[in-house]
Amino acid sequence: MTKLSFPLVLALSLFELSPVTGSITPSGAQSPAPAAHRILQVGPGKPYALPSQAAAAAIDGDIIEISPALYARDAAVWRANGLTLRGVGGRPHLKADGASAQGKAIWVIQSDNVTIDNIEFSGARVPDQNGAAIRAEGEKLIIRYCYIHDNEMGILSGRSNAEILIESSEFSGSYGDYNHNIYMGNIRKFTLQFSYIHHASHGHNVKTRAGTNFILYNQIMDEKSGSSSYAIDIPNGGRSYLIGNVIQKGPNAENSSVIAYAAEGATNEWQELYLVNNTVVSDFGRGLFLNMHVTPTQLLVTNNIFAGAGVALNTTTGTHHNLVERDPMFQSRATYDYRLLPASPAIDAGSDPGIAAGFNLNPQFRYVHPLGHEVRKIIGAPDLGAFEYPTH
Repeated sequence: MTKLSFPLVLALSLFELSPVTGSITPSGAQSPAPAAHRILQVGPGKPYALPSQAAAAAIDGDIIEISPALYARDAAVWRANGLTLRGVGGRPHLKADGASAQGKAIWVIQSDNVTIDNIEFSGARVPDQNGAAIRAEGEKLIIRYCYIHDNEMGILSGRSNAEILIESSEFSGSYGDYNHNIYMGNIRKFTLQFSYIHHASHGHNVKTRAGTNFILYNQIMDEKSGSSSYAIDIPNGGRSYLIGNVIQKGPNAENSSVIAYAAEGATNEWQELYLVNNTVVSDFGRGLFLNMHVTPTQLLVTNNIFAGAGVALNTTTGTHHNLVERDPMFQSRATYDYRLLPASPAIDAGSDPGIAAGFNLNPQFRYVHPLGHEVRKIIGAPDLGAFEYPTH
């Protein structure tokens, strides 16, 4: 299993789009910490007993190191820029138990250029029922190696010029009417990669209104007991890349469609959808794999596996080299192991999807459960779906 590196290079955006690797990495726009940056230590026996105390003391460029303990009923607003907030020696757990910052979230991030690393959040509840583990209100936020579960909202964002990257993180168990594991507002750019998003209740596993979306190499699932609405909802369209994901709708879902595009109006600047090398499974028994309320100006649906009795792919525009209404011959559908058996008709059945708006659409990685990834090695024609045969 490999992890992406994060080179410090000059760029105008928080995230560097690589046409070579077809993946997203943070770029050097994030403000470097001062040469004499401070480290604030949080935890039992440390200078700051609670994260909220460190938040009140933090200045630009600080590194906040949080020891692995249970921090119950502690909520905070972070205002200093260029912060790194990380669990050290294990994963600290912020359990809301009714507490919130500004009636919004366990953590409200009002600052820019913030990284949240290796922290667990749970139990966010507020009177308006939009209680989030993290409310993202600044620009340029990275969340990685975090476990965010059993909140009304996992993450809820604002700020139209924001760019947010979530990677190698787990979101589960959002609950309440129309609440979501991940909800991105009308931000500039959203990237989700190498993550496990599952078991939303009533709302969507992933909902994003971002102008540009990169949803790459994730596992997005209801499994048996999840009751999400859409697996992925892109309600205002946008330039959206969905590549190399494993996406499953469960039998108890609340909507028959798996992926929805522009369901609330095609109001984003770009209307482009690139759905490439995904394994999309519906166990619902009816409905649509892809429900497009507006046909994008650029549409490519290729090299995917669509598996599910009674579920249709209702578009032919930009659609080719997909496996639909045939048994893909998974290793074990019952246990959600969608790797291919040796006789699968998906093997060597794909084609080169090319490049779109400077981004390489060929899958470069595959998701490795849990929360990992490895390089996808293609010999000859690419296989359909999220996995290349053989996989180990």
